[in-house]
Amino acid sequence: MKRTSFLTLLAGIAVGSAIGSCAVNPVTGKKELSLVSESQEIEMGRSYSSQIASEMGVYPDSGLSAYVATIGRRMALASERPRLPWTFYVMDDPQVNAFALPGGFIFVTRGILAHMNSEAELATVVGHEIGHVTARHSVQQMTRTQLAQIGLVAGSIASETFAQYAGVATQGLGMLFLKYGRDDETQADGLGFRYALNDGFDVRRMVDMFQILKRVGARAGQRIPEWQSSHPDPGNRIEATQQRLSKVTVPLDGKKVNRAEFLRAIDCIVFGDNPRQGYFQGPAFLHPDLAFEIDFPAGWRTANQPAAVVGVSPNRDAQVMLSIGATEDPEAALRNFLSKEGIQGGQVHRTTIHGNQAATAPFSAQGEGGVLNGRATYVAYAGNTYQLLGVTTAALNSWDGAFQAFSGSFRRLTDQAALNVKPNRIAITRVTRQMTLAEFNRQYPSVIPMDELALINGVRDSTALVPAGESVKRVVTK
Repeated sequence: MKRTSFLTLLAGIAVGSAIGSCAVNPVTGKKELSLVSESQEIEMGRSYSSQIASEMGVYPDSGLSAYVATIGRRMALASERPRLPWTFYVMDDPQVNAFALPGGFIFVTRGILAHMNSEAELATVVGHEIGHVTARHSVQQMTRTQLAQIGLVAGSIASETFAQYAGVATQGLGMLFLKYGRDDETQADGLGFRYALNDGFDVRRMVDMFQILKRVGARAGQRIPEWQSSHPDPGNRIEATQQRLSKVTVPLDGKKVNRAEFLRAIDCIVFGDNPRQGYFQGPAFLHPDLAFEIDFPAGWRTANQPAAVVGVSPNRDAQVMLSIGATEDPEAALRNFLSKEGIQGGQVHRTTIHGNQAATAPFSAQGEGGVLNGRATYVAYAGNTYQLLGVTTAALNSWDGAFQAFSGSFRRLTDQAALNVKPNRIAITRVTRQMTLAEFNRQYPSVIPMDELALINGVRDSTALVPAGESVKRVVTK
């Protein structure tokens, strides 16, 4: 079955909307040209929220999800668009990030939650994302770009085409494919500030949150953090928040912070990459939960994504990918792949890989930039059928040896240390006496560097004083 792409959906909307119509922005009250109606906006959000949840993975803690949803829904129902089907997700992603889909679908990652220290901080971030939806920023972006120019983030050769033939979503989908402008960010900041304040939160914590995000960006070095990649800093975000604070006419000292409640909610949350979901050890990829390992070509750039594990050659002219492909036996799964429109398959060869039933065949496909040549291999192992794909823009014989070595290395994971590896988790510890963060770390050690420990606790550095009775985050392996 052919997957409907985001661009296809938008194209249908564009055709159905003809030359567009005027709509009233729910936040500003001003008329604006819009090619996307509210019902279409909701349709897009609902359709792709389930795909994003599948692609990125929802964090498996229903209590935490309900906690976030309760805070978010309260603000959303008091916003300018209370009738949207507001839905809130906690994603199993270590990146410090939050984002929104049109129609009221809000996502926060466990990574950003691990860097927060109060409900008030959470409310300002979720309120910011609600603001993007109420002000219809994504819809405005679609209209400005006239729909057809919207593209997915591409990190390697023909990635969208490759993903289409492979049957998996692209990681670019995770941000809803659109970057907000600086004016949108400023407006969303203001809306999030107002929503959180109206819900009784101490919005001074918004400054704390922006300082943390700024430190996360600085610590990332040359790599652009996920939040900043789609939420460009207007340049005066903290100053603008301080200006809003100066205009607040109600006392803030009695407003909600709820630090203790928040820390209880995130206690034991996974911190950083979860090795149970697979990790690289040199060129070898090991997956403890699924008990397999496979060797990627040495020197290739690799990425472990929820839907697939990908490797890209140094010159970006070849790519390999591993995913769970089907429930059929390998030959049936392979023939089904080769029967897809646009693919020309070669001879199917039945074989075994380290004792596991498998089938392989060369193929070619028409990509956006020309013909792609590749090899598809399916292997049955422990109740799953895995899809191992190699594709290149060059002649197949240039890379077929590497593709076959990649698929031929798929094997059972037997290393007990790897099979029993555990993730790092946040552990909340209450101190009984005043101490510095450095003293706390000596008494209650963490597995992360001191600067990162200070960051996730929202303090300047190791000399920061922790009052007696305060709860502090540490990171342990368990």
